[in-house]
Amino acid sequence: MSSLIYDSVFEDILTGKINFAVDTVKCLLVTMEYVPYKKVHTRRSNILHEVTGRGYTSGGVVVDVSIVKDTENDRTYISLGEADWQSSTITASGAVYYKSRGGTTSADELIAFIEFDEITTSINGPFSIKETLLWIDN
Repeated sequence: MSSLIYDSVFEDILTGKINFAVDTVKCLLVTMEYVPYKKVHTRRSNILHEVTGRGYTSGGVVVDVSIVKDTENDRTYISLGEADWQSSTITASGAVYYKSRGGTTSADELIAFIEFDEITTSINGPFSIKETLLWIDN
């Protein structure tokens, strides 16, 4: 599994546009056609290949996010919570986490992209993503 934190998230956190303690964070699924551009993609409007399918709503689902400081290893972890779509028929190759403002996609700040080890499909059943830990070396 490959993952990345979008470059824009650091400025968004430092300027107060993202506050994991109070913001609504969502996870959406993407097809294999989506290519993440770490330096260029900053908003949900940059995500052009979101999945469609039974049991999946555009924009994804709300997830928990937390920050954990590891002073022993000089790291800060971003814990991206589980995401579940019950009774779904969808195929995805990755997930995008973002701050949801509840309006236009051009307002929603991107946080991270998680690439799955393989294309994953659910057929009339659950599609789940386990908690993912990303880290930043201090």
